[in-house]
Amino acid sequence: MNAEHASARLVVGYARGDADLVADEVWALEAHLEGCRLCRDRLSDAVTAEAPAVAALTEAVWSDLGPQLDAAVPAPPRRYRARLSAWTTPAMTPWLAMVLAVTLLALLLDLAAGPGSDRASLVLLFAPVLPVCGVAASWSRGLDPAYELTASTPRAGLHLVLRRTAAVLAVVIPALLAGGWATGVTAAQWLLPCLALTATTLALGGVIGVTRAAVAVAAGWAAVVLAPTLATSRTAFVLRAEGLPVWGLLLALGVGVVIARRGAYTVLGAHR
Repeated sequence: MNAEHASARLVVGYARGDADLVADEVWALEAHLEGCRLCRDRLSDAVTAEAPAVAALTEAVWSDLGPQLDAAVPAPPRRYRARLSAWTTPAMTPWLAMVLAVTLLALLLDLAAGPGSDRASLVLLFAPVLPVCGVAASWSRGLDPAYELTASTPRAGLHLVLRRTAAVLAVVIPALLAGGWATGVTAAQWLLPCLALTATTLALGGVIGVTRAAVAVAAGWAAVVLAPTLATSRTAFVLRAEGLPVWGLLLALGVGVVIARRGAYTVLGAHR
């Protein structure tokens, strides 16, 4: 539990569902509530006082569900199902599909680009955002069976999409590097910048908020890489194979900051 507690403004605004609360404040408050019993009690009192309709609805739902939950006795799973459920969940299906899709897409786009070309590649220019969009789509309402459960958890939204993108690419890129070493296809070249910038966004998000960090990183990419490359029609150094060590260093720095400041999202003062 943090020594700092949520302000009355945040607790009351969260209980009422005020629209003027920014996303970073909501994420920080929800993360803080996970480990602070005092603030949870204050929130419960605020809901009762500020949103009696919500409190009444919650009581009605629990009164209806209580007898059904007590009476429901799940059937014992079969042995093979029990073993499978110990390693997989329904929510893993989109994750596995996204890993396979990103790997296949990387290989196809790298082959389609053609070897030895020095002209600017649109794939490389928009590489940092393409996997993020794919991950967001794979966990959308229509594809993710656990969407509603996930959407109600603390720090859902952009922060969770970036974390899932990093998890997917952390699995895909080593496999692509090994495959590229064996086949000569450098498919990891356009995925490594995405992983490095995703880690950088998460690292900055612990200081200025994830939304502001994402805007800052996107603006930096557009100013430093996108605009000069489109102006000269030549691939920038950081987008070539020779620039992979640069992205590796940026990735290491970003991961180091995220690990060192892993509790930053539970500090309310960092998001005011």
